[in-house]
Amino acid sequence: MEERERKILGISWNVFLLGIVSFLNDMSSEMIMPVMPGYLRDVLGTGKLLSGSIMGAIESLSSLFKVAFGYISDRFRKRKAFVLIGYALSTVSKAGLAFTRFWWDFLGLRVLDRIGKGIRTAPRDALIAESSERGKTGKSFGFHRMMDTLGAVAGPLVAIGLLELLKNLPSKSIYRYIFLLSALPGVLSLFVIVLFVRDRGTNVKKKIKGISALKDRNLRLFLLVIAIGALGRYSYAFTIWKAQSLGYSIVQSIGFYALFNAIYALSAYPFGLYSDRFGKKRMITIGFGVATLAALTFAYARNLATLMAAFILYGLYIAIEDTVPRAYMADLAREFEKGTVIGAYHTVFGVFVFPASLIAGWLWQAYSINYAFLYAATMSATAMVLMTLVRE
Repeated sequence: MEERERKILGISWNVFLLGIVSFLNDMSSEMIMPVMPGYLRDVLGTGKLLSGSIMGAIESLSSLFKVAFGYISDRFRKRKAFVLIGYALSTVSKAGLAFTRFWWDFLGLRVLDRIGKGIRTAPRDALIAESSERGKTGKSFGFHRMMDTLGAVAGPLVAIGLLELLKNLPSKSIYRYIFLLSALPGVLSLFVIVLFVRDRGTNVKKKIKGISALKDRNLRLFLLVIAIGALGRYSYAFTIWKAQSLGYSIVQSIGFYALFNAIYALSAYPFGLYSDRFGKKRMITIGFGVATLAALTFAYARNLATLMAAFILYGLYIAIEDTVPRAYMADLAREFEKGTVIGAYHTVFGVFVFPASLIAGWLWQAYSINYAFLYAATMSATAMVLMTLVRE
């Protein structure tokens, strides 16, 4: 049997390997993600509006590059090189955070990390699509998001262990050690890419002519829905700040964040698998409904039970909306433009994520963090209604 036909756990070997890569990289990322809000506020001394703006800018910036590098990878038909470069930049930037002293050098390294993400994401998603059986993209993307998020579960747990292990050190030193150690899983992921991941789809002629799916009015309506939904996509940092506003410590807040990632990891694969049978449009519509409930629950959370319910709903919502739209776009794209079309989705999403966190940060500073979640609920509900207008 040829290598390209090998399967493990019902998916292609290449998809499985990319899942391992994402597991390691996300473990690396999530070791530092839960401590970054505290590092910004307590060590670098940034205020509420600036902190919200920085987190929003970080999450948004990578998407500006995704359509460009998706297009470039379509032209060269070589996805692996972009995947490797993107992950390498992110690994270097995480280690560099240990040496930051001001919010602007912190932002610069986080921007480098996001540039790496922008370079790799669309080519990687296109490679997943090219490595999948026809009609089973939801299953492949679901598996990939599950592995990615299992890394996001492991990362905060490792961070909690390191916080306990290093608790007698000054707080600044604790943060910096965590940043340095977070690079180790990232380095392992680079070895997996170099040694085992293979390009696919190179037999597709570079000069195929055809009508791009991006010219379809229905797809443009879907991208409009994604833009509105992104306006309600608050940074994960707001969920941690919400927990801390109710009196929970940073370690307890990281525990809540680990719960969110566990729900995400456990549900991403089933949601992706089910979307292949149930319909991706329906799943995306349901996802926006769950997003509305999650934001409302965060807004009105006053005790442990409601806060845990909010994190669970948040995990279900992100599991759907980070998995199914990618598979939906991959299904619509023709062979000669998968990187471009998937990149367009990521770019539209990312452009509108930044103002979402900026608005949420302003509402937090001017009124309270609860208003940030109410605003998010409004945007998600609007996206859910508009999604009903999109054709299958």
